[in-house]
Amino acid sequence: MAVTESVRGTVPGTEDARSAHEGILRRQSARESAARTYARALPIVPVRARGMTIEGADGRRYLDCLSGAGTLALGHNHPVVLEAIRAVLDSGAPLHVLDLATPVKDAFVTELFRTLPAGLADHARVQFCGPAGTDAVEAAFTLVRAATGRDGILAFSGAYHGMTSGALAASGGARDVRVARLPYPQDYRCPFGVGGERGAELAARWTESVLDDPKSGVPEPAGMILEPVQGEGGVLPAPDAWLRRMRRITADRSVPLIADEVQTGVGRTGAFWAVEHSGVTPDVMVLSKAIGGSLPLAVIVYREELDAWQPGAHAGTFRGNQLAMAAGTATLAHVRENRLAERAADLGAHMLRQLRRLAGEHACIGDVRGRGLMLGVEVVEPEAPAVSAGESIVTLAETARPADEQPRPAAPRLAAAIQRECLRRGLIVELGGRHSSVVRLLPPLTITDEQAAAVLDRLADAVDAVSGGQAGSTSAPQRPSGPGRQGDRTRHTD
Repeated sequence: MAVTESVRGTVPGTEDARSAHEGILRRQSARESAARTYARALPIVPVRARGMTIEGADGRRYLDCLSGAGTLALGHNHPVVLEAIRAVLDSGAPLHVLDLATPVKDAFVTELFRTLPAGLADHARVQFCGPAGTDAVEAAFTLVRAATGRDGILAFSGAYHGMTSGALAASGGARDVRVARLPYPQDYRCPFGVGGERGAELAARWTESVLDDPKSGVPEPAGMILEPVQGEGGVLPAPDAWLRRMRRITADRSVPLIADEVQTGVGRTGAFWAVEHSGVTPDVMVLSKAIGGSLPLAVIVYREELDAWQPGAHAGTFRGNQLAMAAGTATLAHVRENRLAERAADLGAHMLRQLRRLAGEHACIGDVRGRGLMLGVEVVEPEAPAVSAGESIVTLAETARPADEQPRPAAPRLAAAIQRECLRRGLIVELGGRHSSVVRLLPPLTITDEQAAAVLDRLADAVDAVSGGQAGSTSAPQRPSGPGRQGDRTRHTD
């Protein structure tokens, strides 16, 4: 594999390799924007990757549980993806075609429609957007506004839909808000202080009240956008009954329902599309990340009745990426044909059980949750007092949680320490959640049982180290961590 000139010819693990690694990081710090994010918490220089394994310029190897923020459904450089890309390159086909029809695009759309939820594929249209998921979110908003003649959007607390202005306005960190915000149900930090089915029911009633109360201050909206599992919000799976309720609420009021499946799609949650867990068919689906097989690609798929656009109403120069479509077709087909969504459901359930055992051993883990191979571990202050049940919105004795079941304060510093300790042990994880206190696991769908055991083992070691006050810096040399729960933790790397 060709690598950059600055590391070519160096021997992994040598002083020359370490020097090249450090030089690249110094130059990045000096030349790149202060807005860079992942590079701050993960000071590595990837030069080779295969499957779940990344090798850095300094020769260290890591298990990648970030997967390009969920982009790499099949891991790094999967053979079917590389073969599809090479086939296009070798064919002499044009690589840039705007929105013209090509055999590559036709194959992609055919495979995509083959995977869509029942009730949508037979009556759907697809719009190719700019290359990022946030571009597709903007397209979805433009679509429903054109179709309904209305402007407002309903979104949920904790949401993340992208970094462009419209997507940001619908996300949880919005400031100049032109979007009505609704409560998203969650069990551990329920906004009503009760959790469970009762908390989800209260969230649904709030939504109905906002829509039906003529004095709510929320005009009839153009659409509602939601994530079937909130990723950046802290790995919060929407309860199936609540999601079905949202479908009924929007359908009864002729409000298009937009499902943001940018991160949850292509088998990630244990179903090909996360809305399938609840049996819901949305009016619009926003798709990106894994559908491009590691390359930039974003689309919206929607009911044909909404197709009220005039020619040129939504466009983008880079919406015809032939390499991404070929890689995406190969990825979608491989996930479907090899039943990788079912594999994600089974392995994810196993990993969730193991993580809950870990939570039982450590007071700094407040909650473990997720769906399929989209998992989250919420880190809390172990010694801090829990939130009093008297502070919940619902204070009736029969509904409010007991004081000993209230959540403890989030612990972002502890979470960051766990992330650093994971990296020292050769494990790449990401943080998310309201206070960046949730350790997130997004392994590729191709993760093996042995790799899953290594991930859990290294994470457990990292939590042990932080709980014992032994957290070190990321600059310390990576060393074998010795025998433990699954044996030698350094053996599971490929």
